[in-house]
Amino acid sequence: MIATQLGTHFFQVRAAAIFISQGAVLLHRLEGDDFWSLPGGRVEPGEDAATTVVREMREELGQEVVCGPLTYVVENFFTARGQPHHEIGFYFQASFLEDSPMLDTARTHAGVEGARALEFKWFPLDASLANLDVRPSFLRTSLLQPLPHFRHVVQREG
Repeated sequence: MIATQLGTHFFQVRAAAIFISQGAVLLHRLEGDDFWSLPGGRVEPGEDAATTVVREMREELGQEVVCGPLTYVVENFFTARGQPHHEIGFYFQASFLEDSPMLDTARTHAGVEGARALEFKWFPLDASLANLDVRPSFLRTSLLQPLPHFRHVVQREG
C-alpha cells in the first residue's frame, strides 16, 4: 500500500467508490469508528486507482464491482488519533453486479478489513446526510448534488 510517515504527516493514496442506488449512497465504517466514509482502500504500488476499488470490494465484501468514471480527486488533510494525515483520494462512480446482495438498500451489510469488522449501510440522499458524520466532510453536501464530470477538492478538517 502507498502509505508512509513523511515528516509530521502520515501520507497515503486512497481509492474509493461512490455507489448510488434507489436514492441512497453506500457508506462504510470500521468497527469502533464513529464516522462514515465511502468504501475503498489504499492503492498498492504499481496498481491503478480503479483497480484498487475493484480489489478492495472483492477483499472487503466478496463482491465484484464495475468501476466507472473518476468523479473527484481529493487532497484531504485531517488528524486521526492525534496524527496529522495528508491523503490523496481518487473517488470513482461504481456499481455492483445486477444480482449482488449489496443492492438491498434496506439492510446493513457486513464486511472485513483484515481482522476488523466493517459495517456497510445505505443512507438516503436527502437533508439527513448533512447531519451524519461523513468524512471527508465535503461529501455531506456534494453527494446531494448531481455527480460532476470531474472535480478537484482540497479538504482541510479542523
